[in-house]
Amino acid sequence: MTQLENVLAGVRPPCETSMEAARARFRSLAMPLGSLGRLEDAVVRLAGAQRAVLPQIDRRAVVVFCADNGVVAQGVTQCGQEVTAVVAENMNDGKSAVCRMAARSGMEVFPVDIGIAREVRGDRILRRKLLYGTRDFTVEPAMSREICIRALEVGIEMAQRCAAGGYQLLCAGEMGIGNTTTAAAVTAALLGLPPEEVAGRGAGLSSEGLARKVEAIRRGLRLHRPDPSDPVGVLAAVGGLDIAGMAGLYLGGAACGVPVLLDGVISAAAALAAVRLCPAAAGCLLPSHQSAEPAGKRLLEALAMEPILTAGLRLGEGTGAVAAAAVLDLALTVYREMPGFDDVGIEAYQPLA
Repeated sequence: MTQLENVLAGVRPPCETSMEAARARFRSLAMPLGSLGRLEDAVVRLAGAQRAVLPQIDRRAVVVFCADNGVVAQGVTQCGQEVTAVVAENMNDGKSAVCRMAARSGMEVFPVDIGIAREVRGDRILRRKLLYGTRDFTVEPAMSREICIRALEVGIEMAQRCAAGGYQLLCAGEMGIGNTTTAAAVTAALLGLPPEEVAGRGAGLSSEGLARKVEAIRRGLRLHRPDPSDPVGVLAAVGGLDIAGMAGLYLGGAACGVPVLLDGVISAAAALAAVRLCPAAAGCLLPSHQSAEPAGKRLLEALAMEPILTAGLRLGEGTGAVAAAAVLDLALTVYREMPGFDDVGIEAYQPLA
């Protein structure tokens, strides 16, 4: 069996016993039932993923997959692909948005060069380059199936590395000019939606640029006709190395029992591909926020997830996931430390009929 096949075979559903125990603990706390809303749901998911009634997220990291996309040749971005390398090098220096947020939250950032179009400077960047950017999917497949599987396995290896290092929660991040186009194409292919319903303005496209983006996606889908029942084929045809890497991170996290927080629309497209490959992996995934991109809502609906945050975020890099992790810290503090009804002499709340 390949590494990917071994991992898929090793993923277990979340622990229902731990989840029910977490729900019971919330019901015992001296506060109105369900009053922490989706934060309670997230803590229950953490308990199921970690198979522990008292989940821990003290050691956590952001894994940022950096890669370029050949479809930028179609004029679908406001800036050139050279920005991908510049931002990756800023991550190396701790200067990017996610690095500053992560430092404030006590989190590690692991930038991964899985497909930047040039060599990059920096000792902190993990070199896992498979291509110098993908191909233009309006002309040919973005990558071969073999390369796509290797990208998935890079993500799996990052999850295994983090699990071995004692990390208890991972955040998925990406950096790659043009990747809202690839994410929209993957979403359209997997959900059978027309490009105009899932393509957004990304990092500030004009109306003319958005029209080019929609047309590029339409041409790519028409050329390759990817099969939605074959997520690897979809990723290879119209996806990106960063998306495939994140999908692998989700699968690896699920196999290792390390929950992973999704970020925005690009990481959600990767999550849908991962769950199509292995439905049981969904139990280890947590939403962070709903992206401002049109595909964001559709993807979370397809994953049956509701966001912890709704703040119009669209920065990427894993910033939304880091913000959600900080909120989860607060929820876990209540869950672990708040006294119960019996402790404070209050009659327990009862569910409404």
